[in-house]
Amino acid sequence: MVSISNGQANGGTNGYGAAVSPGHRMISKRFSDIPSAIDIPVKEGDDEAVEVDLEDLLDDDPTELCTLLENEGAARTYWMTVSLAYAKQKKVDHAIEMLIKGGQAMRGGAKERLSMLTCLCWMYLWKSREAPRVAPEGVLVSEARTKEYYLQLSTSTLNEALRINPAFPPLFLARGVLQLLKASLQPPSKSAAPNAIDPEKAEILRASLKSFEDAIRVSQGRNMMAVLGKSRALFSLGKYADALEGYQEVLQKMPDLIDPDPRIGIGCCFWQLNFKEDAKAAWERALEINPDSKIANILLGLFYLDSSARVPTNSPEFIRLYKKAMMEYTQKSFKADKDLPLTCATFAGYFLSAKKLPTVEILAHKAIQYTDVNAIASDGWYMLARKEHYNDDYETATDYYRRADEARGGADRGFLPAKFGAAQLSVLKSDYGEAKLRLEKIIQQSKNIESMALLGTLYAEEVFASQQSGVKEDKSTEFKKAVGYLETVRTAWKDSKKNLLPDASVLLNLARLYETDHPEKSLQCLQQVEQIEFDQVPEDEKPETPEEEVALKTNIREGLPPQLLNNMGCFYYQAENFDQARDMFQIALSACIKVGEKQEDMDTDALVTTISYNLGRTYEASGLLDDANTVYEGLLTRHNDYTDARTRQAYIALRQNPTEDGPKAIAKLYQDASADLEVRALYGWYLGRVHSRKRAGNIAEDPELRHYKHTLQQYEKHDRYALIGMGNLYLMTAREMRRETDQEKQKRSNMYIKAVEFFDKALQLDPRNAYAAQGIAIALVEDKKDYKTALSIFLKVLETVKDASVYVNLGHIFAELKQFSKAVEHYEIALSKDRSHDAQILACLGRTWLAKGKTEKSLPAYQEALGYSQKALAIAPEQVHFKFNVAFVQIQLAMLIYNLPEQQRTLTEVQAAVTGLEEAIESLEAISQHPQTPYPKGDIEQRANMARNTIRKQLDRSIQAQKEYEEKNAEKLQANRQRREEALKKREDAKKAAEAAEMERKLKIAEERQKIAERDRELAEMRAAESMAAEAAELTTDSETGDKVKRKKKPRGGAGGRRKRKNDDGISEDDESGAEPKRRSRAKRSGDDSDEDKPKKKRRLAKKGQEKPSKFKSSEVVVESDSEGDDGAADAAKEMDNDVGDELTMDVDEDEAAPVPTRRANRRAMIDSDDEDEDEDAPAPAQDGSPATANGDTPMADTPANNANDSDDE
Repeated sequence: MVSISNGQANGGTNGYGAAVSPGHRMISKRFSDIPSAIDIPVKEGDDEAVEVDLEDLLDDDPTELCTLLENEGAARTYWMTVSLAYAKQKKVDHAIEMLIKGGQAMRGGAKERLSMLTCLCWMYLWKSREAPRVAPEGVLVSEARTKEYYLQLSTSTLNEALRINPAFPPLFLARGVLQLLKASLQPPSKSAAPNAIDPEKAEILRASLKSFEDAIRVSQGRNMMAVLGKSRALFSLGKYADALEGYQEVLQKMPDLIDPDPRIGIGCCFWQLNFKEDAKAAWERALEINPDSKIANILLGLFYLDSSARVPTNSPEFIRLYKKAMMEYTQKSFKADKDLPLTCATFAGYFLSAKKLPTVEILAHKAIQYTDVNAIASDGWYMLARKEHYNDDYETATDYYRRADEARGGADRGFLPAKFGAAQLSVLKSDYGEAKLRLEKIIQQSKNIESMALLGTLYAEEVFASQQSGVKEDKSTEFKKAVGYLETVRTAWKDSKKNLLPDASVLLNLARLYETDHPEKSLQCLQQVEQIEFDQVPEDEKPETPEEEVALKTNIREGLPPQLLNNMGCFYYQAENFDQARDMFQIALSACIKVGEKQEDMDTDALVTTISYNLGRTYEASGLLDDANTVYEGLLTRHNDYTDARTRQAYIALRQNPTEDGPKAIAKLYQDASADLEVRALYGWYLGRVHSRKRAGNIAEDPELRHYKHTLQQYEKHDRYALIGMGNLYLMTAREMRRETDQEKQKRSNMYIKAVEFFDKALQLDPRNAYAAQGIAIALVEDKKDYKTALSIFLKVLETVKDASVYVNLGHIFAELKQFSKAVEHYEIALSKDRSHDAQILACLGRTWLAKGKTEKSLPAYQEALGYSQKALAIAPEQVHFKFNVAFVQIQLAMLIYNLPEQQRTLTEVQAAVTGLEEAIESLEAISQHPQTPYPKGDIEQRANMARNTIRKQLDRSIQAQKEYEEKNAEKLQANRQRREEALKKREDAKKAAEAAEMERKLKIAEERQKIAERDRELAEMRAAESMAAEAAELTTDSETGDKVKRKKKPRGGAGGRRKRKNDDGISEDDESGAEPKRRSRAKRSGDDSDEDKPKKKRRLAKKGQEKPSKFKSSEVVVESDSEGDDGAADAAKEMDNDVGDELTMDVDEDEAAPVPTRRANRRAMIDSDDEDEDEDAPAPAQDGSPATANGDTPMADTPANNANDSDDE
């Protein structure tokens, strides 16, 4: 029988299904049969005995008791009882001594010693559990009493017992436990396969499993300890589901067992099967039954530790779970047993985080010494390794990490944190090659995020070191690996299931890696670092309004490192987001002030100087030249030798006053700092602008070229700006050279080659120099007409340099390739780059639109071309070639208008073309009188005459023809316009009608659904009412209590019953068997001779619309009563009278006899006496309104005799 507590089994299948009364707890039954005292009979006196108090065995030496038992010739039971009393008081050594001496004193032969040997074997197993795993420090291995030592003693004792009687049942259980403990001392498997077990260990576990099965067999399944042992062996073999069944079987058969507690095993199986909540419930049940259970406490502590690892460490939930794990459960387990290995290892981790290293060492050594689980020993070694790691004892820490790893298999298996710790030590010892090998092996085994972050950082540092050294070494492989690993880590942060916190160092390394080739990605990394700081703001402190949010972000940014803010500002500047860049630089300056206040020994002057200079450049780019000048003035006030600030001031002066103050500032700057390469570059650029209109015929005499040559010869032969400047000068010279003869063409080509040589030299010094690459691309286009190669170069340059010149050159390329739309797009981008008043770009746009118009015969394109040409002329009216461009486009436009059919042009457009043609004629006449005509004077005059004599007359005729066409087709045009408007209106009306119809359909569907819902509700209510009425009809009054009870049905016909017949009145009569009448079959019984002369009836099928019969048929109600006046019977009869409806009547064949008419039976005839039962399926022949047809249940109209033979079992 299962013990019952509060009416329920004490312990469900999984250990948490039972209710326990408050304060209820179970007590261990171990040693419960040991009496408090024992009387040892004296040999000489028959009635004399020596009483021994077994609850107060204080003697440290049991010799006196042994002598007493030997002298008195005590029986085996006295020796064993006293030894078990010692064991009960945890004095196992005295118990062992008692058993050894008792075995020697036994005179009853080998069988007398068998029980004592078995008990001694168990004592040795007990000592093995408590003994250290390894020899303590200072103790010789040969003298140390370790687990292995006691297991050997236990083995020898067990073998001695087996020699006496190998079939002794307790020995099977002892042998199984011995093999379990031996298996626990085996080394872990080194295989990388999941749940792999060392072959030798698996063999021992299988032998242990067989021993437990033998114990179960000989006990006929009653030995629950053997079932527990079998489950433990299965658990060690990784068969968790089978082990779970065993633990549940023990719990079902022995729900009050708590030492050992099967609920602990159930929880461990659930944990391994990944049902962690079920495991928690089982352990909580174990703790509820036994609040002092040290195992249940530590396992629940580990559950909450595992839960805390699944939430962010900076969240309140983590603090709550971690405190609950440590303070509520682990601490309680530690107080119950300070030597429990699992508790010691767990507590060591807590003290390690608290930096209480001496306590860590004590607890870790306990965990290593006393455990028989390899994983716990591994945790102990790991704690010691971390402790030595903190103490910077790298050699000792490396050794401990190795031991922790080997305790879990090492090599391809092992302990991941120990492997990672060893890699960290390699980094600290600057052995980066070893560290990378270790980390790459970890990543191959498991995609560990921490290992990827560290390995990516190592590769990134290698790339950074190469960049700073200036040594040209290919680090592209290291770059790819660094980016790959760090991006994998960054992606892993997005997985909410992993609960990983973003690491700012990973993002900063990525930003440095990206800053050269992918500045936009670098900016994203820095923005994510900034977002990390924003996310750390508690929810209750987050602002509600946009203004408060801006203020909070500004305040948080001021707490960020100024270097980070400065870099973000630079990236915004590079992306031409000047407003954001300006804000970032200003916040960075405020951050410098805060950093200076917090760290007084930190020199922030260099940071402030750099950030202020960047702020000034941003003001310049935004067109705020006065603000920029103010910033530079402030810098020069603090550092009067800051040449870069003076250079920017001189450039601003030149932009604001290019004729007086600007040149003076440039000259003064060059005079004071002529050796500065940046100043020399600015001065060379200034010379180019001054002498651009009067280039010398001989390039060697060009002042700008001579200045660059002087720079290369006297100051820096590798000055890239001077090299590119000279290349540009040779490029411009080649562009202006004549190319009529082959000799001139060759001379021009040589000049291009000379330019390319300077660009190539610059690229050798700086392979990423976009301006040098752009110069080579221009030379390819102008000299070799290699547009495709040049296009690829320009597109590559555009990734680095967003200058207007790059877009202009791309526009030229696309125009030559006849990709006019792309050409226009790039010209317009160039205009937006602070070049909106650049007449050259506007002229290029006009030329491109004209080419597009000619190709596509597009009037709007011609009009765009004319518009851009007029804008260019408006900006530079003195340029005669811009005036020629406008006239040329006007003539081309007039010719296009003339050639267009009347349907594709309007009178207004023709008249506008005439006006433009007159302006073109005047312009061409004026240009022909100019001293520097863009084309020969005769050609221009000839074009003007053609426009005046030919094109003008053509347009006059076009005006007349267009007038006649539009007057003639005015009515058609109006009719077409009206039809188009009507069609549009009709389409709109149809759309509105469709929308209205759709809305109406949806409303109708909604109404129908509402009606259906109401109808369903009414039907449900009706069915509920019918069900209640039918249930009420089934009730009758109990004759003894008077209560309403459900009417009992008689059992169906038994072996001794007789079949009932109908009498002449149609009333069924039962035999005295008391059996319930059988239901009549639809088919006649075969072989029934009494049916031959009886008329047959057939029934009409019920109509589909007829109401469905109720579940309870009123014609089949059976009423039991002890008295005539039974109210239940009367109520049932009344219910049946009220239940008569419009049922279907029977059809009778004309050639068959009609049924014998009978009167309706008295309702009282349906009430049986105490000795009779009513045949509820064989009423009188049905008539209209008879109960037999109630609820649409129409029986066959058979004769009474026929009915008697027609009741058959279904």
